[in-house]
Amino acid sequence: MTNTQRVIQFTLLSAGIFFSIGINAQVKWINVDAGYGPLPPGFHVYKTTDSLDGKPFIAYYAIADIKNKSLQFSADTTYKRRLTPTQFYQKNGQALLVVNTTFFSFATNQNLNVVVQNGKLVAYNIHSLPGKGKDTFTYRHPFNGAIGITKKRTADIAWIYSDSSRKTAYASQSVVEFSKDSIVESPFEEVITRTSTNSNATERLFHKWKMQTAVGGGPVLVQNGQVKITNNEELKFYGKAISDKHPRTLMGYTKDNQLIIMVIEGRNPGAAEGADLQQAAQVMAAVGCIEALNLDGGGSSCMLINGKETIHPSDKGVQRAVPAVLVITDKTR
Repeated sequence: MTNTQRVIQFTLLSAGIFFSIGINAQVKWINVDAGYGPLPPGFHVYKTTDSLDGKPFIAYYAIADIKNKSLQFSADTTYKRRLTPTQFYQKNGQALLVVNTTFFSFATNQNLNVVVQNGKLVAYNIHSLPGKGKDTFTYRHPFNGAIGITKKRTADIAWIYSDSSRKTAYASQSVVEFSKDSIVESPFEEVITRTSTNSNATERLFHKWKMQTAVGGGPVLVQNGQVKITNNEELKFYGKAISDKHPRTLMGYTKDNQLIIMVIEGRNPGAAEGADLQQAAQVMAAVGCIEALNLDGGGSSCMLINGKETIHPSDKGVQRAVPAVLVITDKTR
């Protein structure tokens, strides 16, 4: 990655078995470090105002060197309340970067996805979704994606099982089909003993996921550098919602250990239309992500660099209070 103007040519990327839509457009990314400084070595900010599929498009991404020990990557969360990104920024000593992460309940302010803070599991994925109508007495049990960083400063995206009775989350490195039954909660032992057959060998799917920092969302968008959206397995968006354009918060990492955090502005007619999941996935693949994840979007999407907003929040320009954020701190300041 350089600090110069970057032009990325989107090609007709494979969309896996779920989607077959392609994007054929040029998106020009311009370095905007000067507008958000001072910035430490190994950290940069880029912006685009190019069109996407002929529609107005505004997006920013920050890129941070995970191996740079002057950068500290952490998660912060609240209990039974929510804070705006600016409040999290102040709470974390005026952090270099603050961005929203998990989906959550407006009624309870509860995180609906996993959060690992300082190596401790502090929030959990919701694994049981009650059926409706004739399926009232059935439950679906999906496994949502999450992104984590280890103590050794390596990143990973996986499908997570987390249980409040356990100190550690468990992860599968391959997508897991949801199950459907009449049991409210899948027994822990049943989940972690799930197996798959690979190369004529039976292997356990779930293993301990030892992360120093992690946040969840879903669905996973990019795997092995290719667009493969696992919404069907994660049950995040139903029906035509997967094709709706919205503000987005996205996170992924490159093969050379660069964390990429992107926010896409939306719901701003004539200026920024947002992106659907397919477009979001292809943008992340095009900037070099080998794995990428969708996080809570819409009115929650907000990224601050040195306390300054990037995209314009879609809730009438007002930051939405959220229960969890990813924070990057410059330890040299």
